[in-house]
Amino acid sequence: MFFDTCVYHLPGQELLTKVIPIDNILFASEMIGAVRGIDPETGYPYDDTKRYLEQLPLGQADKAKLYEGNARRIYSRLSAQLTRQFGE
Repeated sequence: MFFDTCVYHLPGQELLTKVIPIDNILFASEMIGAVRGIDPETGYPYDDTKRYLEQLPLGQADKAKLYEGNARRIYSRLSAQLTRQFGE
């Protein structure tokens, strides 16, 4: 089972990464999606999930899994296509 990072506050992201193994989390952000608007208390978009993830005590290897590696592992055909197209 996989979970995404569409959790719109830091305590929720902290809980997500404590409860769910990093290998089962996929990066997601609805920057033009369901939760539009700017939080008047912070000045940031409500749905900017990356700013919360960047505050978590994750190492570079875990961030690489979360932002790209897990998705490439799960969607292997997409990963193969990206590799052919961009040589990554």
